[in-house]
Amino acid sequence: MRERTNRHVGTRFFDFLAQQATAAATTAAAVKEVIAWQVAQAMEQGGLSKTAMAQRMQTSRQQLDRLLDPHNTSVTLQTLQRAARAVGRELKIELA
Repeated sequence: MRERTNRHVGTRFFDFLAQQATAAATTAAAVKEVIAWQVAQAMEQGGLSKTAMAQRMQTSRQQLDRLLDPHNTSVTLQTLQRAARAVGRELKIELA
């Protein structure tokens, strides 16, 4: 007896992205968006303005703006590390 399959049922969303060769870019964008949100939340909780945060990071407001921009994925690990320290947090990165 043949098993019936529904041709209208698709695969998981991540499988779809992998098939479209966009999984890595989509994942990187999502991770960056979460990190930008976490930094912004930590700044808000600490009562830090962008100017004060940039000073703590020993960087420019423009670089901080790039970090806080959820769509800009070209932020270095060094910048992320400085941002984490500036808000009293630790940056953790792992391979999964």
